[in-house]
Amino acid sequence: MHLREMYRKGQLGLSFELYPPKDSAGDKALFRAAEKLKDHRPVFFSCTYGAGGTTRERTLEICVQLQRDCGVPATSHFTCVGSSKNELIEWLSQAKQSGIKNIMTLRGDVSPSAQIRPDGLKHANELVSLIKEHFPDLGIGVAGYPEKHVEAPDLQTDLDNLKRKVDAGADAVFTQLFFENRNFFTFFEKYQKAGIKVPLIPGIMPITEFDRIKRMTAMCGAHFPPDLCSRLEAVKDDKEAQLNIGIEHSAKQCEELIAKGVPGIHFYALNLSKACRGVLKAIGR
Repeated sequence: MHLREMYRKGQLGLSFELYPPKDSAGDKALFRAAEKLKDHRPVFFSCTYGAGGTTRERTLEICVQLQRDCGVPATSHFTCVGSSKNELIEWLSQAKQSGIKNIMTLRGDVSPSAQIRPDGLKHANELVSLIKEHFPDLGIGVAGYPEKHVEAPDLQTDLDNLKRKVDAGADAVFTQLFFENRNFFTFFEKYQKAGIKVPLIPGIMPITEFDRIKRMTAMCGAHFPPDLCSRLEAVKDDKEAQLNIGIEHSAKQCEELIAKGVPGIHFYALNLSKACRGVLKAIGR
């Protein structure tokens, strides 16, 4: 199914993001989680792409296996940092031949081991354009940042960058995780005023561990509400209590988002199923 077809009016498109494990035990955990999550009838699973393409082959293998074993479309993440234009085209050709019909298109993080190459691309909108030129039938998802990308000087600059990606041919926008819905709704108003018309899918990460979410929000710049932080910190030695608080908070977010008519919800599942399933059970999905 093409990404454009996944968010039809009147239905809620659920999706779950997974990542390539480092060992065989992690592989088993990933596919156990996927087997349980598929019961919620997701429109797709996605699999992330390691920095500089370090999981280039593994990401594709996981996507193929998810489609084969779970019967659910898989959307592969894909970044341009660290690759030449020819290498990008070669990987896209391999993905298409493997039965992948949708790509989550990202610039990727620049690091000492993953640099922008002179024979490569600098920005995600350029990667979207490359896909549209060479593989026009692939569905294209891109990232949006309700609280702005950490590298952007301000929200308007970041929104301008997002519009370039959509104008280049993106079919849907998936947001970075956030914990306060008001930030998403404010972003959506600006998104509409900017003339961006493709579906905007909120990204939700149910909290499972206080220390982990503190690290993640520090890296991605997502605002961590002080009251939520205090509740979690008070039970930081009780994993079950942390999980329950995380499920409760995400469920409230999802209920409000659905009531406001979002076309879908993209869950950052972290290769686990318990938290996402708890949220979906709480909201009757």
